Amino acid sequence: MTTPGESDVLLRTEGRAAYLTLNRPRALNALTHAMVTRIDQALAEWEKDPAVETVVVTGTGERGLCAGGDIRAIHEDARTGGGRASAEFWRDEYRLNALIAHYPKPYVAVMDGIVMGGGVGVSAHGSVRIVTERSRVAMPETGIGFSPDVGGTHLLGLAPGELGTHLALTGTAVGAADALLCGLADHFVPSGRLPHLVADLAHAPVHEVLPRYVREAPPGVLEAQREWIDRCYAADTVEDVVERLRAEAAPAAGEAAATLLGRSPTALKVTLVALRRARALGLLERVLEQEYRISCAALSSHDLVEGIRAQVVDKDRTPRWSPATLAEVTDADVERYFAPLGARELRLAPADEAREVPW
Repeated sequence: MTTPGESDVLLRTEGRAAYLTLNRPRALNALTHAMVTRIDQALAEWEKDPAVETVVVTGTGERGLCAGGDIRAIHEDARTGGGRASAEFWRDEYRLNALIAHYPKPYVAVMDGIVMGGGVGVSAHGSVRIVTERSRVAMPETGIGFSPDVGGTHLLGLAPGELGTHLALTGTAVGAADALLCGLADHFVPSGRLPHLVADLAHAPVHEVLPRYVREAPPGVLEAQREWIDRCYAADTVEDVVERLRAEAAPAAGEAAATLLGRSPTALKVTLVALRRARALGLLERVLEQEYRISCAALSSHDLVEGIRAQVVDKDRTPRWSPATLAEVTDADVERYFAPLGARELRLAPADEAREVPW
């Protein structure tokens, strides 16, 4: 008899490596609460197992590692269940994100194909992050009335200049070179070589295996756009960001402005504040605590339920945001997302010191 989530996360060990495979290909390996629990348990066991020297994380299917959390379940819970199940899911998911970030053994995340939302959380906090020519990495939450979570505001806050602000607000998916530029990945490996790399990790340490497979990534697009991105997204408000983007001659800037005007106005404003406060908070754990407040507040918002309905449930792609415009979103509306949760706070003890990675 299988436990919940067991068949959705496949575990095996071979030689010196432990392999964790997300196994919901029809749902693009979207994470459920049971899957998060199983991953956490496996990592805890492998940490104590001296035979396991490396952990390798992959996804089943050709489409990608993981499309994020199971937002259909979140939609139903927020709509009819008061959001309690989603809040508990996020509590355990964010703890897992922190665990991955401080995992004491090489954690090799194979970020092939689509890696979005919660998929970024189980990969981009790892110590060895591999992208391919098929990788599409994104935090697209503003499109569903939500804000980047799973430590996403921490990761994007560390990106050069204002690249992270651009990605956080627009939800733009980036390829391998741009993921490397933004600090969301470490190495490019052609997808056709992945099976050999993954197999070799059972027999040799990461630092010996990687050089045989790592190549230069195909060119990206963000480096050439840095000038206008840094200038536009340095503005103090989302309204000013949009105004600056519209004033740029670059077609991509105009496209970014149009994208922002289709996103949830509230989510955009909350995300901009969250990202800038994340930079000041510094520690991932403190940022995750902030993101938990934001996520829990979103459960009682109109835009999260409406955004998921429009994009995923009914798929009419015409969300009716409330408030409908940036000008209507007040400072008080934004601050509600950062309000303390009292006894329900997510409390993550900071790491004693920065971990020195030996590989």
